[in-house]
Amino acid sequence: MADMHPSETAHPTRHAALLAWVDDIATLTTPRDIQWCDGSEAEWHRLSQQLVDAGTLVRLAADKRPNSFYARSDPRDVARVESRTFICSEKAEDAGATNNWRDPAETRADMNRLFAGSMTGRTMYVVPFCMGPLGSPNSVIGVELTDSPYVVLSMRIMARMGKPALDMLGNDGFFVPCIHSVGMPLTEGVADVAWPCNDEKWIVHYPETREIWSYGSGYGGNALLGKKCLALRIASVMARDDGWLAEHMLILKITGPDGASHNIAAAFPSACGKTNMAMLECALPGWTVETIGDDIAWMRVGQDGRLYAVNPEAGFFGVAPGTGPSTNRNAVDTLHANAIFTNTALTADGDVWWEGLTKTAPEGLTDWQGKPFDPANGTPAAHPNARFAVPASQCPSIAAEWDDPAGVPITAILFGGRRATAVPLVTEAYDWNHGVYLAANIASEGTAAAEGKVGALRRDPFAMLPFCGYDMCQYFAHWIETARKAPNGGANLPKIFLVNWFRKDANGKFLWPGFGDNARVLKWVVERSTGQTDAIDSPIGRLPAPGALDLGGLDLDEAALTELLGVDVELWKEEAAGNARDLAALGTIPAELAEQQARLEERLTV
Repeated sequence: MADMHPSETAHPTRHAALLAWVDDIATLTTPRDIQWCDGSEAEWHRLSQQLVDAGTLVRLAADKRPNSFYARSDPRDVARVESRTFICSEKAEDAGATNNWRDPAETRADMNRLFAGSMTGRTMYVVPFCMGPLGSPNSVIGVELTDSPYVVLSMRIMARMGKPALDMLGNDGFFVPCIHSVGMPLTEGVADVAWPCNDEKWIVHYPETREIWSYGSGYGGNALLGKKCLALRIASVMARDDGWLAEHMLILKITGPDGASHNIAAAFPSACGKTNMAMLECALPGWTVETIGDDIAWMRVGQDGRLYAVNPEAGFFGVAPGTGPSTNRNAVDTLHANAIFTNTALTADGDVWWEGLTKTAPEGLTDWQGKPFDPANGTPAAHPNARFAVPASQCPSIAAEWDDPAGVPITAILFGGRRATAVPLVTEAYDWNHGVYLAANIASEGTAAAEGKVGALRRDPFAMLPFCGYDMCQYFAHWIETARKAPNGGANLPKIFLVNWFRKDANGKFLWPGFGDNARVLKWVVERSTGQTDAIDSPIGRLPAPGALDLGGLDLDEAALTELLGVDVELWKEEAAGNARDLAALGTIPAELAEQQARLEERLTV
């Protein structure tokens, strides 16, 4: 079929700026045709069958996982490409020390060169999507132009996609332009493949103009541009400019025996149990935990001075390996239907499998590279970054308020990393600025052999290191400014806590059971936030007073509890020195954080 001129395509909107932009990108990328996506069931079935016929998707057995599919990516395209992710702000200093910066004019020239003809022989899909609940004035509309139908299907799961988003945009609304190509034009003599991609990969953000360009990858956050690219990197800049917070945080709802509910946001670096906590199976009798969001929170200060959060996503895009009935039964049960699995293993009877789903692998597995799986060779059946995409509404623990346009009021915010020593089970910040200081210094140990050594820590301030779209020191200042500008001097803002589920004893054994028993810490957090229980001061913050932590029915001896809540002053002097060094490496930190650093050092010498 001859390439279609953009003016020949039908379109379902009168938004002049959107139409002109689609026309411009089509002229640049020269697709065979253009399809405007409506997000309908009919579209889902048509595109999924198209991808099954192309060999990109395998339809899973209807009696195992109805309306679900399996994809196997090119081995060159299996994860986020952080080294090829760029913030192209006008000034390099606005990108900061933690981002890859590139000159925007130079990068635009490179993108125009790469995208010229990049969609030849393919369809360009116009994918309108809404991040945040439909109808909310605080939601953001994006439009992704992509030559990947796999991306279209995934975006339908992960965002409010199609006609509802386009209707919300109206004829003149603001949208974030998102351009994506797998970078494999079907020029004459080029045969398509099941997973098209390119060795050259770029994920480019223009903060000032709120644009995202992605080239060469068809995988995950590289290609689903509503997720990390819009909802965090671009949204964090929008939040800075407009006075709100776009955060890499879960949101959960916890309800006590008295019927009172509280919402908690929490930020953890990767491999620290974030998704498991969002879908926590509560071990405390009479208490329940429900899920509002597992990955991203957009938070705004209300007129009452409280912080209100929404989950901008419509689905879960989780790491499959390690997810099982013993670690996260709610996640497993969510995946019963309407899901897309990528780079897991495939069972002989048409289902998916990954390490951690069951104790032993079933017979007859095909691994993520399409080869018969042999446990004896020592390589996993599923790629370590194998993923699932599934609607959040299917989660058994989903809260009724999960897509409330008004958001939910946040009672407390938790931060934490994976630390074998030093950091107690739970520590309450003395005030908001102290909480910002604690969050700015969260870290996880890089290797087991180097546990407790400050030099081996991988810092991930606020768990936002790969996702903040601007300078981290400016980001700290924005958090401080949020409290300064809040009604009542910030008195109604959430309390901030530092948690650590991963402390070990001298034999390397975890001291805390974790998982459902983490609700015991949540209970203390709620009770501290509502003035119902006691704490004791330490050099690093407030710790549970004796007897304040509900340990009923838990087999935890006094020595383990003492170690879990212990503060080793000499070790913390090393911690404080490491904090000062690593904060300085970020640039000029706000004066308020320098003051918190000095206060910590002073408390450690008393």
